[in-house]
Amino acid sequence: MKMVQRKATAKGAAEKAKGRASAAPKDRRRERGEASVQRIIDATIDLIGEEGLASVTMQRIAEHVGSSNALVVFHFRSKENLFRAVLQYLSDQYDALWLNLVRAPGLSPVERLLGAVGCAQHFARQHPKWVSVFVAFSSDRKSMQIYNEIGLPSDLAYTAEARELLVEISRGGGYAGVDIDTLSESLNYLVHGAWYWDHLNPAGRDTDVVRKTMLLLLHQAFPRHFEMMR
Repeated sequence: MKMVQRKATAKGAAEKAKGRASAAPKDRRRERGEASVQRIIDATIDLIGEEGLASVTMQRIAEHVGSSNALVVFHFRSKENLFRAVLQYLSDQYDALWLNLVRAPGLSPVERLLGAVGCAQHFARQHPKWVSVFVAFSSDRKSMQIYNEIGLPSDLAYTAEARELLVEISRGGGYAGVDIDTLSESLNYLVHGAWYWDHLNPAGRDTDVVRKTMLLLLHQAFPRHFEMMR
């Protein structure tokens, strides 16, 4: 009985070892595949940020990555699929930053709103090419549908969340007569206007004008909650 038990145990251990050995190459292949996809996405971001959407082709992306055109086609099948993957990747990055700055536990409504103000500025300063890609997608007629499907819903969700924070601050602070809708739209226009301006005028990207302007509007609406910027 003990001999049979030992044989069964040894067989089970051998099968587990064999399973681990076969899983390891699969994991490595998956990691290589994921790394390859990310390199292609990064290369596409670089090309769009530098030259716009019109000049981007699968062949040029392959040359930029240093791989074959077939590999790019293998991963994405078409340029439209690649563009969708790029925009989804950038949307995910902005969402992660928003989660960190706006939805972190324990923040007050004022701190969350300040986080929303800082989110757009931080994203633009740390990743100017990412902003240029967003601008390219949202302003190009051919790619507008992709942006409307992937980027726009997130933009609308961020705007709605910021508006609710404005409502919460207004109610909690006992402010009367604040036009929440106009204030919310004004803040949103400032962000998008700054992104377009930074895309066209990279030399002025590091100014603090937009943040100061947004805080000035917030101070005018909620003077007890937002300090006057000097």
